[in-house]
Amino acid sequence: MNKDIEFLNYIYQNARMGVIGINSIRSQLVDEDLKQTIEEQYKDYLAICEEAVELFIKYGKEEKDVNLMAKISTYMMAKTTKSKENPTTKIAKMMMTGSNKGIIEITEKLNHYSRSDEKIVNLAKRLLKVEQRNLDNLKKYL
Repeated sequence: MNKDIEFLNYIYQNARMGVIGINSIRSQLVDEDLKQTIEEQYKDYLAICEEAVELFIKYGKEEKDVNLMAKISTYMMAKTTKSKENPTTKIAKMMMTGSNKGIIEITEKLNHYSRSDEKIVNLAKRLLKVEQRNLDNLKKYL
């Protein structure tokens, strides 16, 4: 069960980073279409976080939040979006970088934790699909 909780924590923290990242750039969204795309991503990440919390409750465990340094790093990266580059393009690139990292890491974890609880594996696969869809949806803003 410890491996299941490790995997579930990873899924939760990955989706939570999506929530944190989006919250850190919301005020900079000027393109309405991008804003809507990002809000859809936010809802997906939030739903995965909520489902992960339900699974933690089922196991009688508590989720571990994202560490402070990762939060600060995300906040600082979001603040550097103010440059001469088109802000819509800059935000899309930043979000795509996060989704790319998420795809790589969740794929690695799915391979490593392939024998975990089926509900946790399915949640991880859902997160992978969300990350892949996010990446595809953001390409048009480059």
